[in-house]
Amino acid sequence: MSAQDDTNPEAEAAPKSGLNMMGLMVLGLACATTSFASVFFLAPSPAPAATVADAAEAEYVPVEKPPTAKAQTYTPVQEILITIGNAPATRYLKMQVSVATEKSKAKDVKSAETALIDAFLLYLRSVEVSDFEDPNFYNHMREQLARRADLVLGDGVSKGVMITEFLLR
Repeated sequence: MSAQDDTNPEAEAAPKSGLNMMGLMVLGLACATTSFASVFFLAPSPAPAATVADAAEAEYVPVEKPPTAKAQTYTPVQEILITIGNAPATRYLKMQVSVATEKSKAKDVKSAETALIDAFLLYLRSVEVSDFEDPNFYNHMREQLARRADLVLGDGVSKGVMITEFLLR
């Protein structure tokens, strides 16, 4: 046998690691360059700085004073009695609500009382029993009732909803 047959063919076929390392470095540099370029050139331009108007240039806008307690009244709405939960309805909610309005608009609340009750009942039917276990729910419920009162009565008539009686059994 000759001396050439004794050489290891796997050793000759091994790739040179210097070229692979250089290729990875070039690839990394190319990725970093394209990332920077895409962020730099494609990012939205900053918003222009807001100019501050001088007090002399600004228009005078009268500030509406909040209504005093003497100008407000609480108009009670009929008692609401509704079953809560799914079939077999064993739980019910009994609730008394008053709508805060200006004294001059209290008649509007009384004339729209049936529509108010309907709007309140549509919301309360969507409430689950588990919702009442969350203490934060009661503020949310009052906000939802006030929103429905605004929709029924029109903007500016209702100043809020007060829950005067609440019973869940």
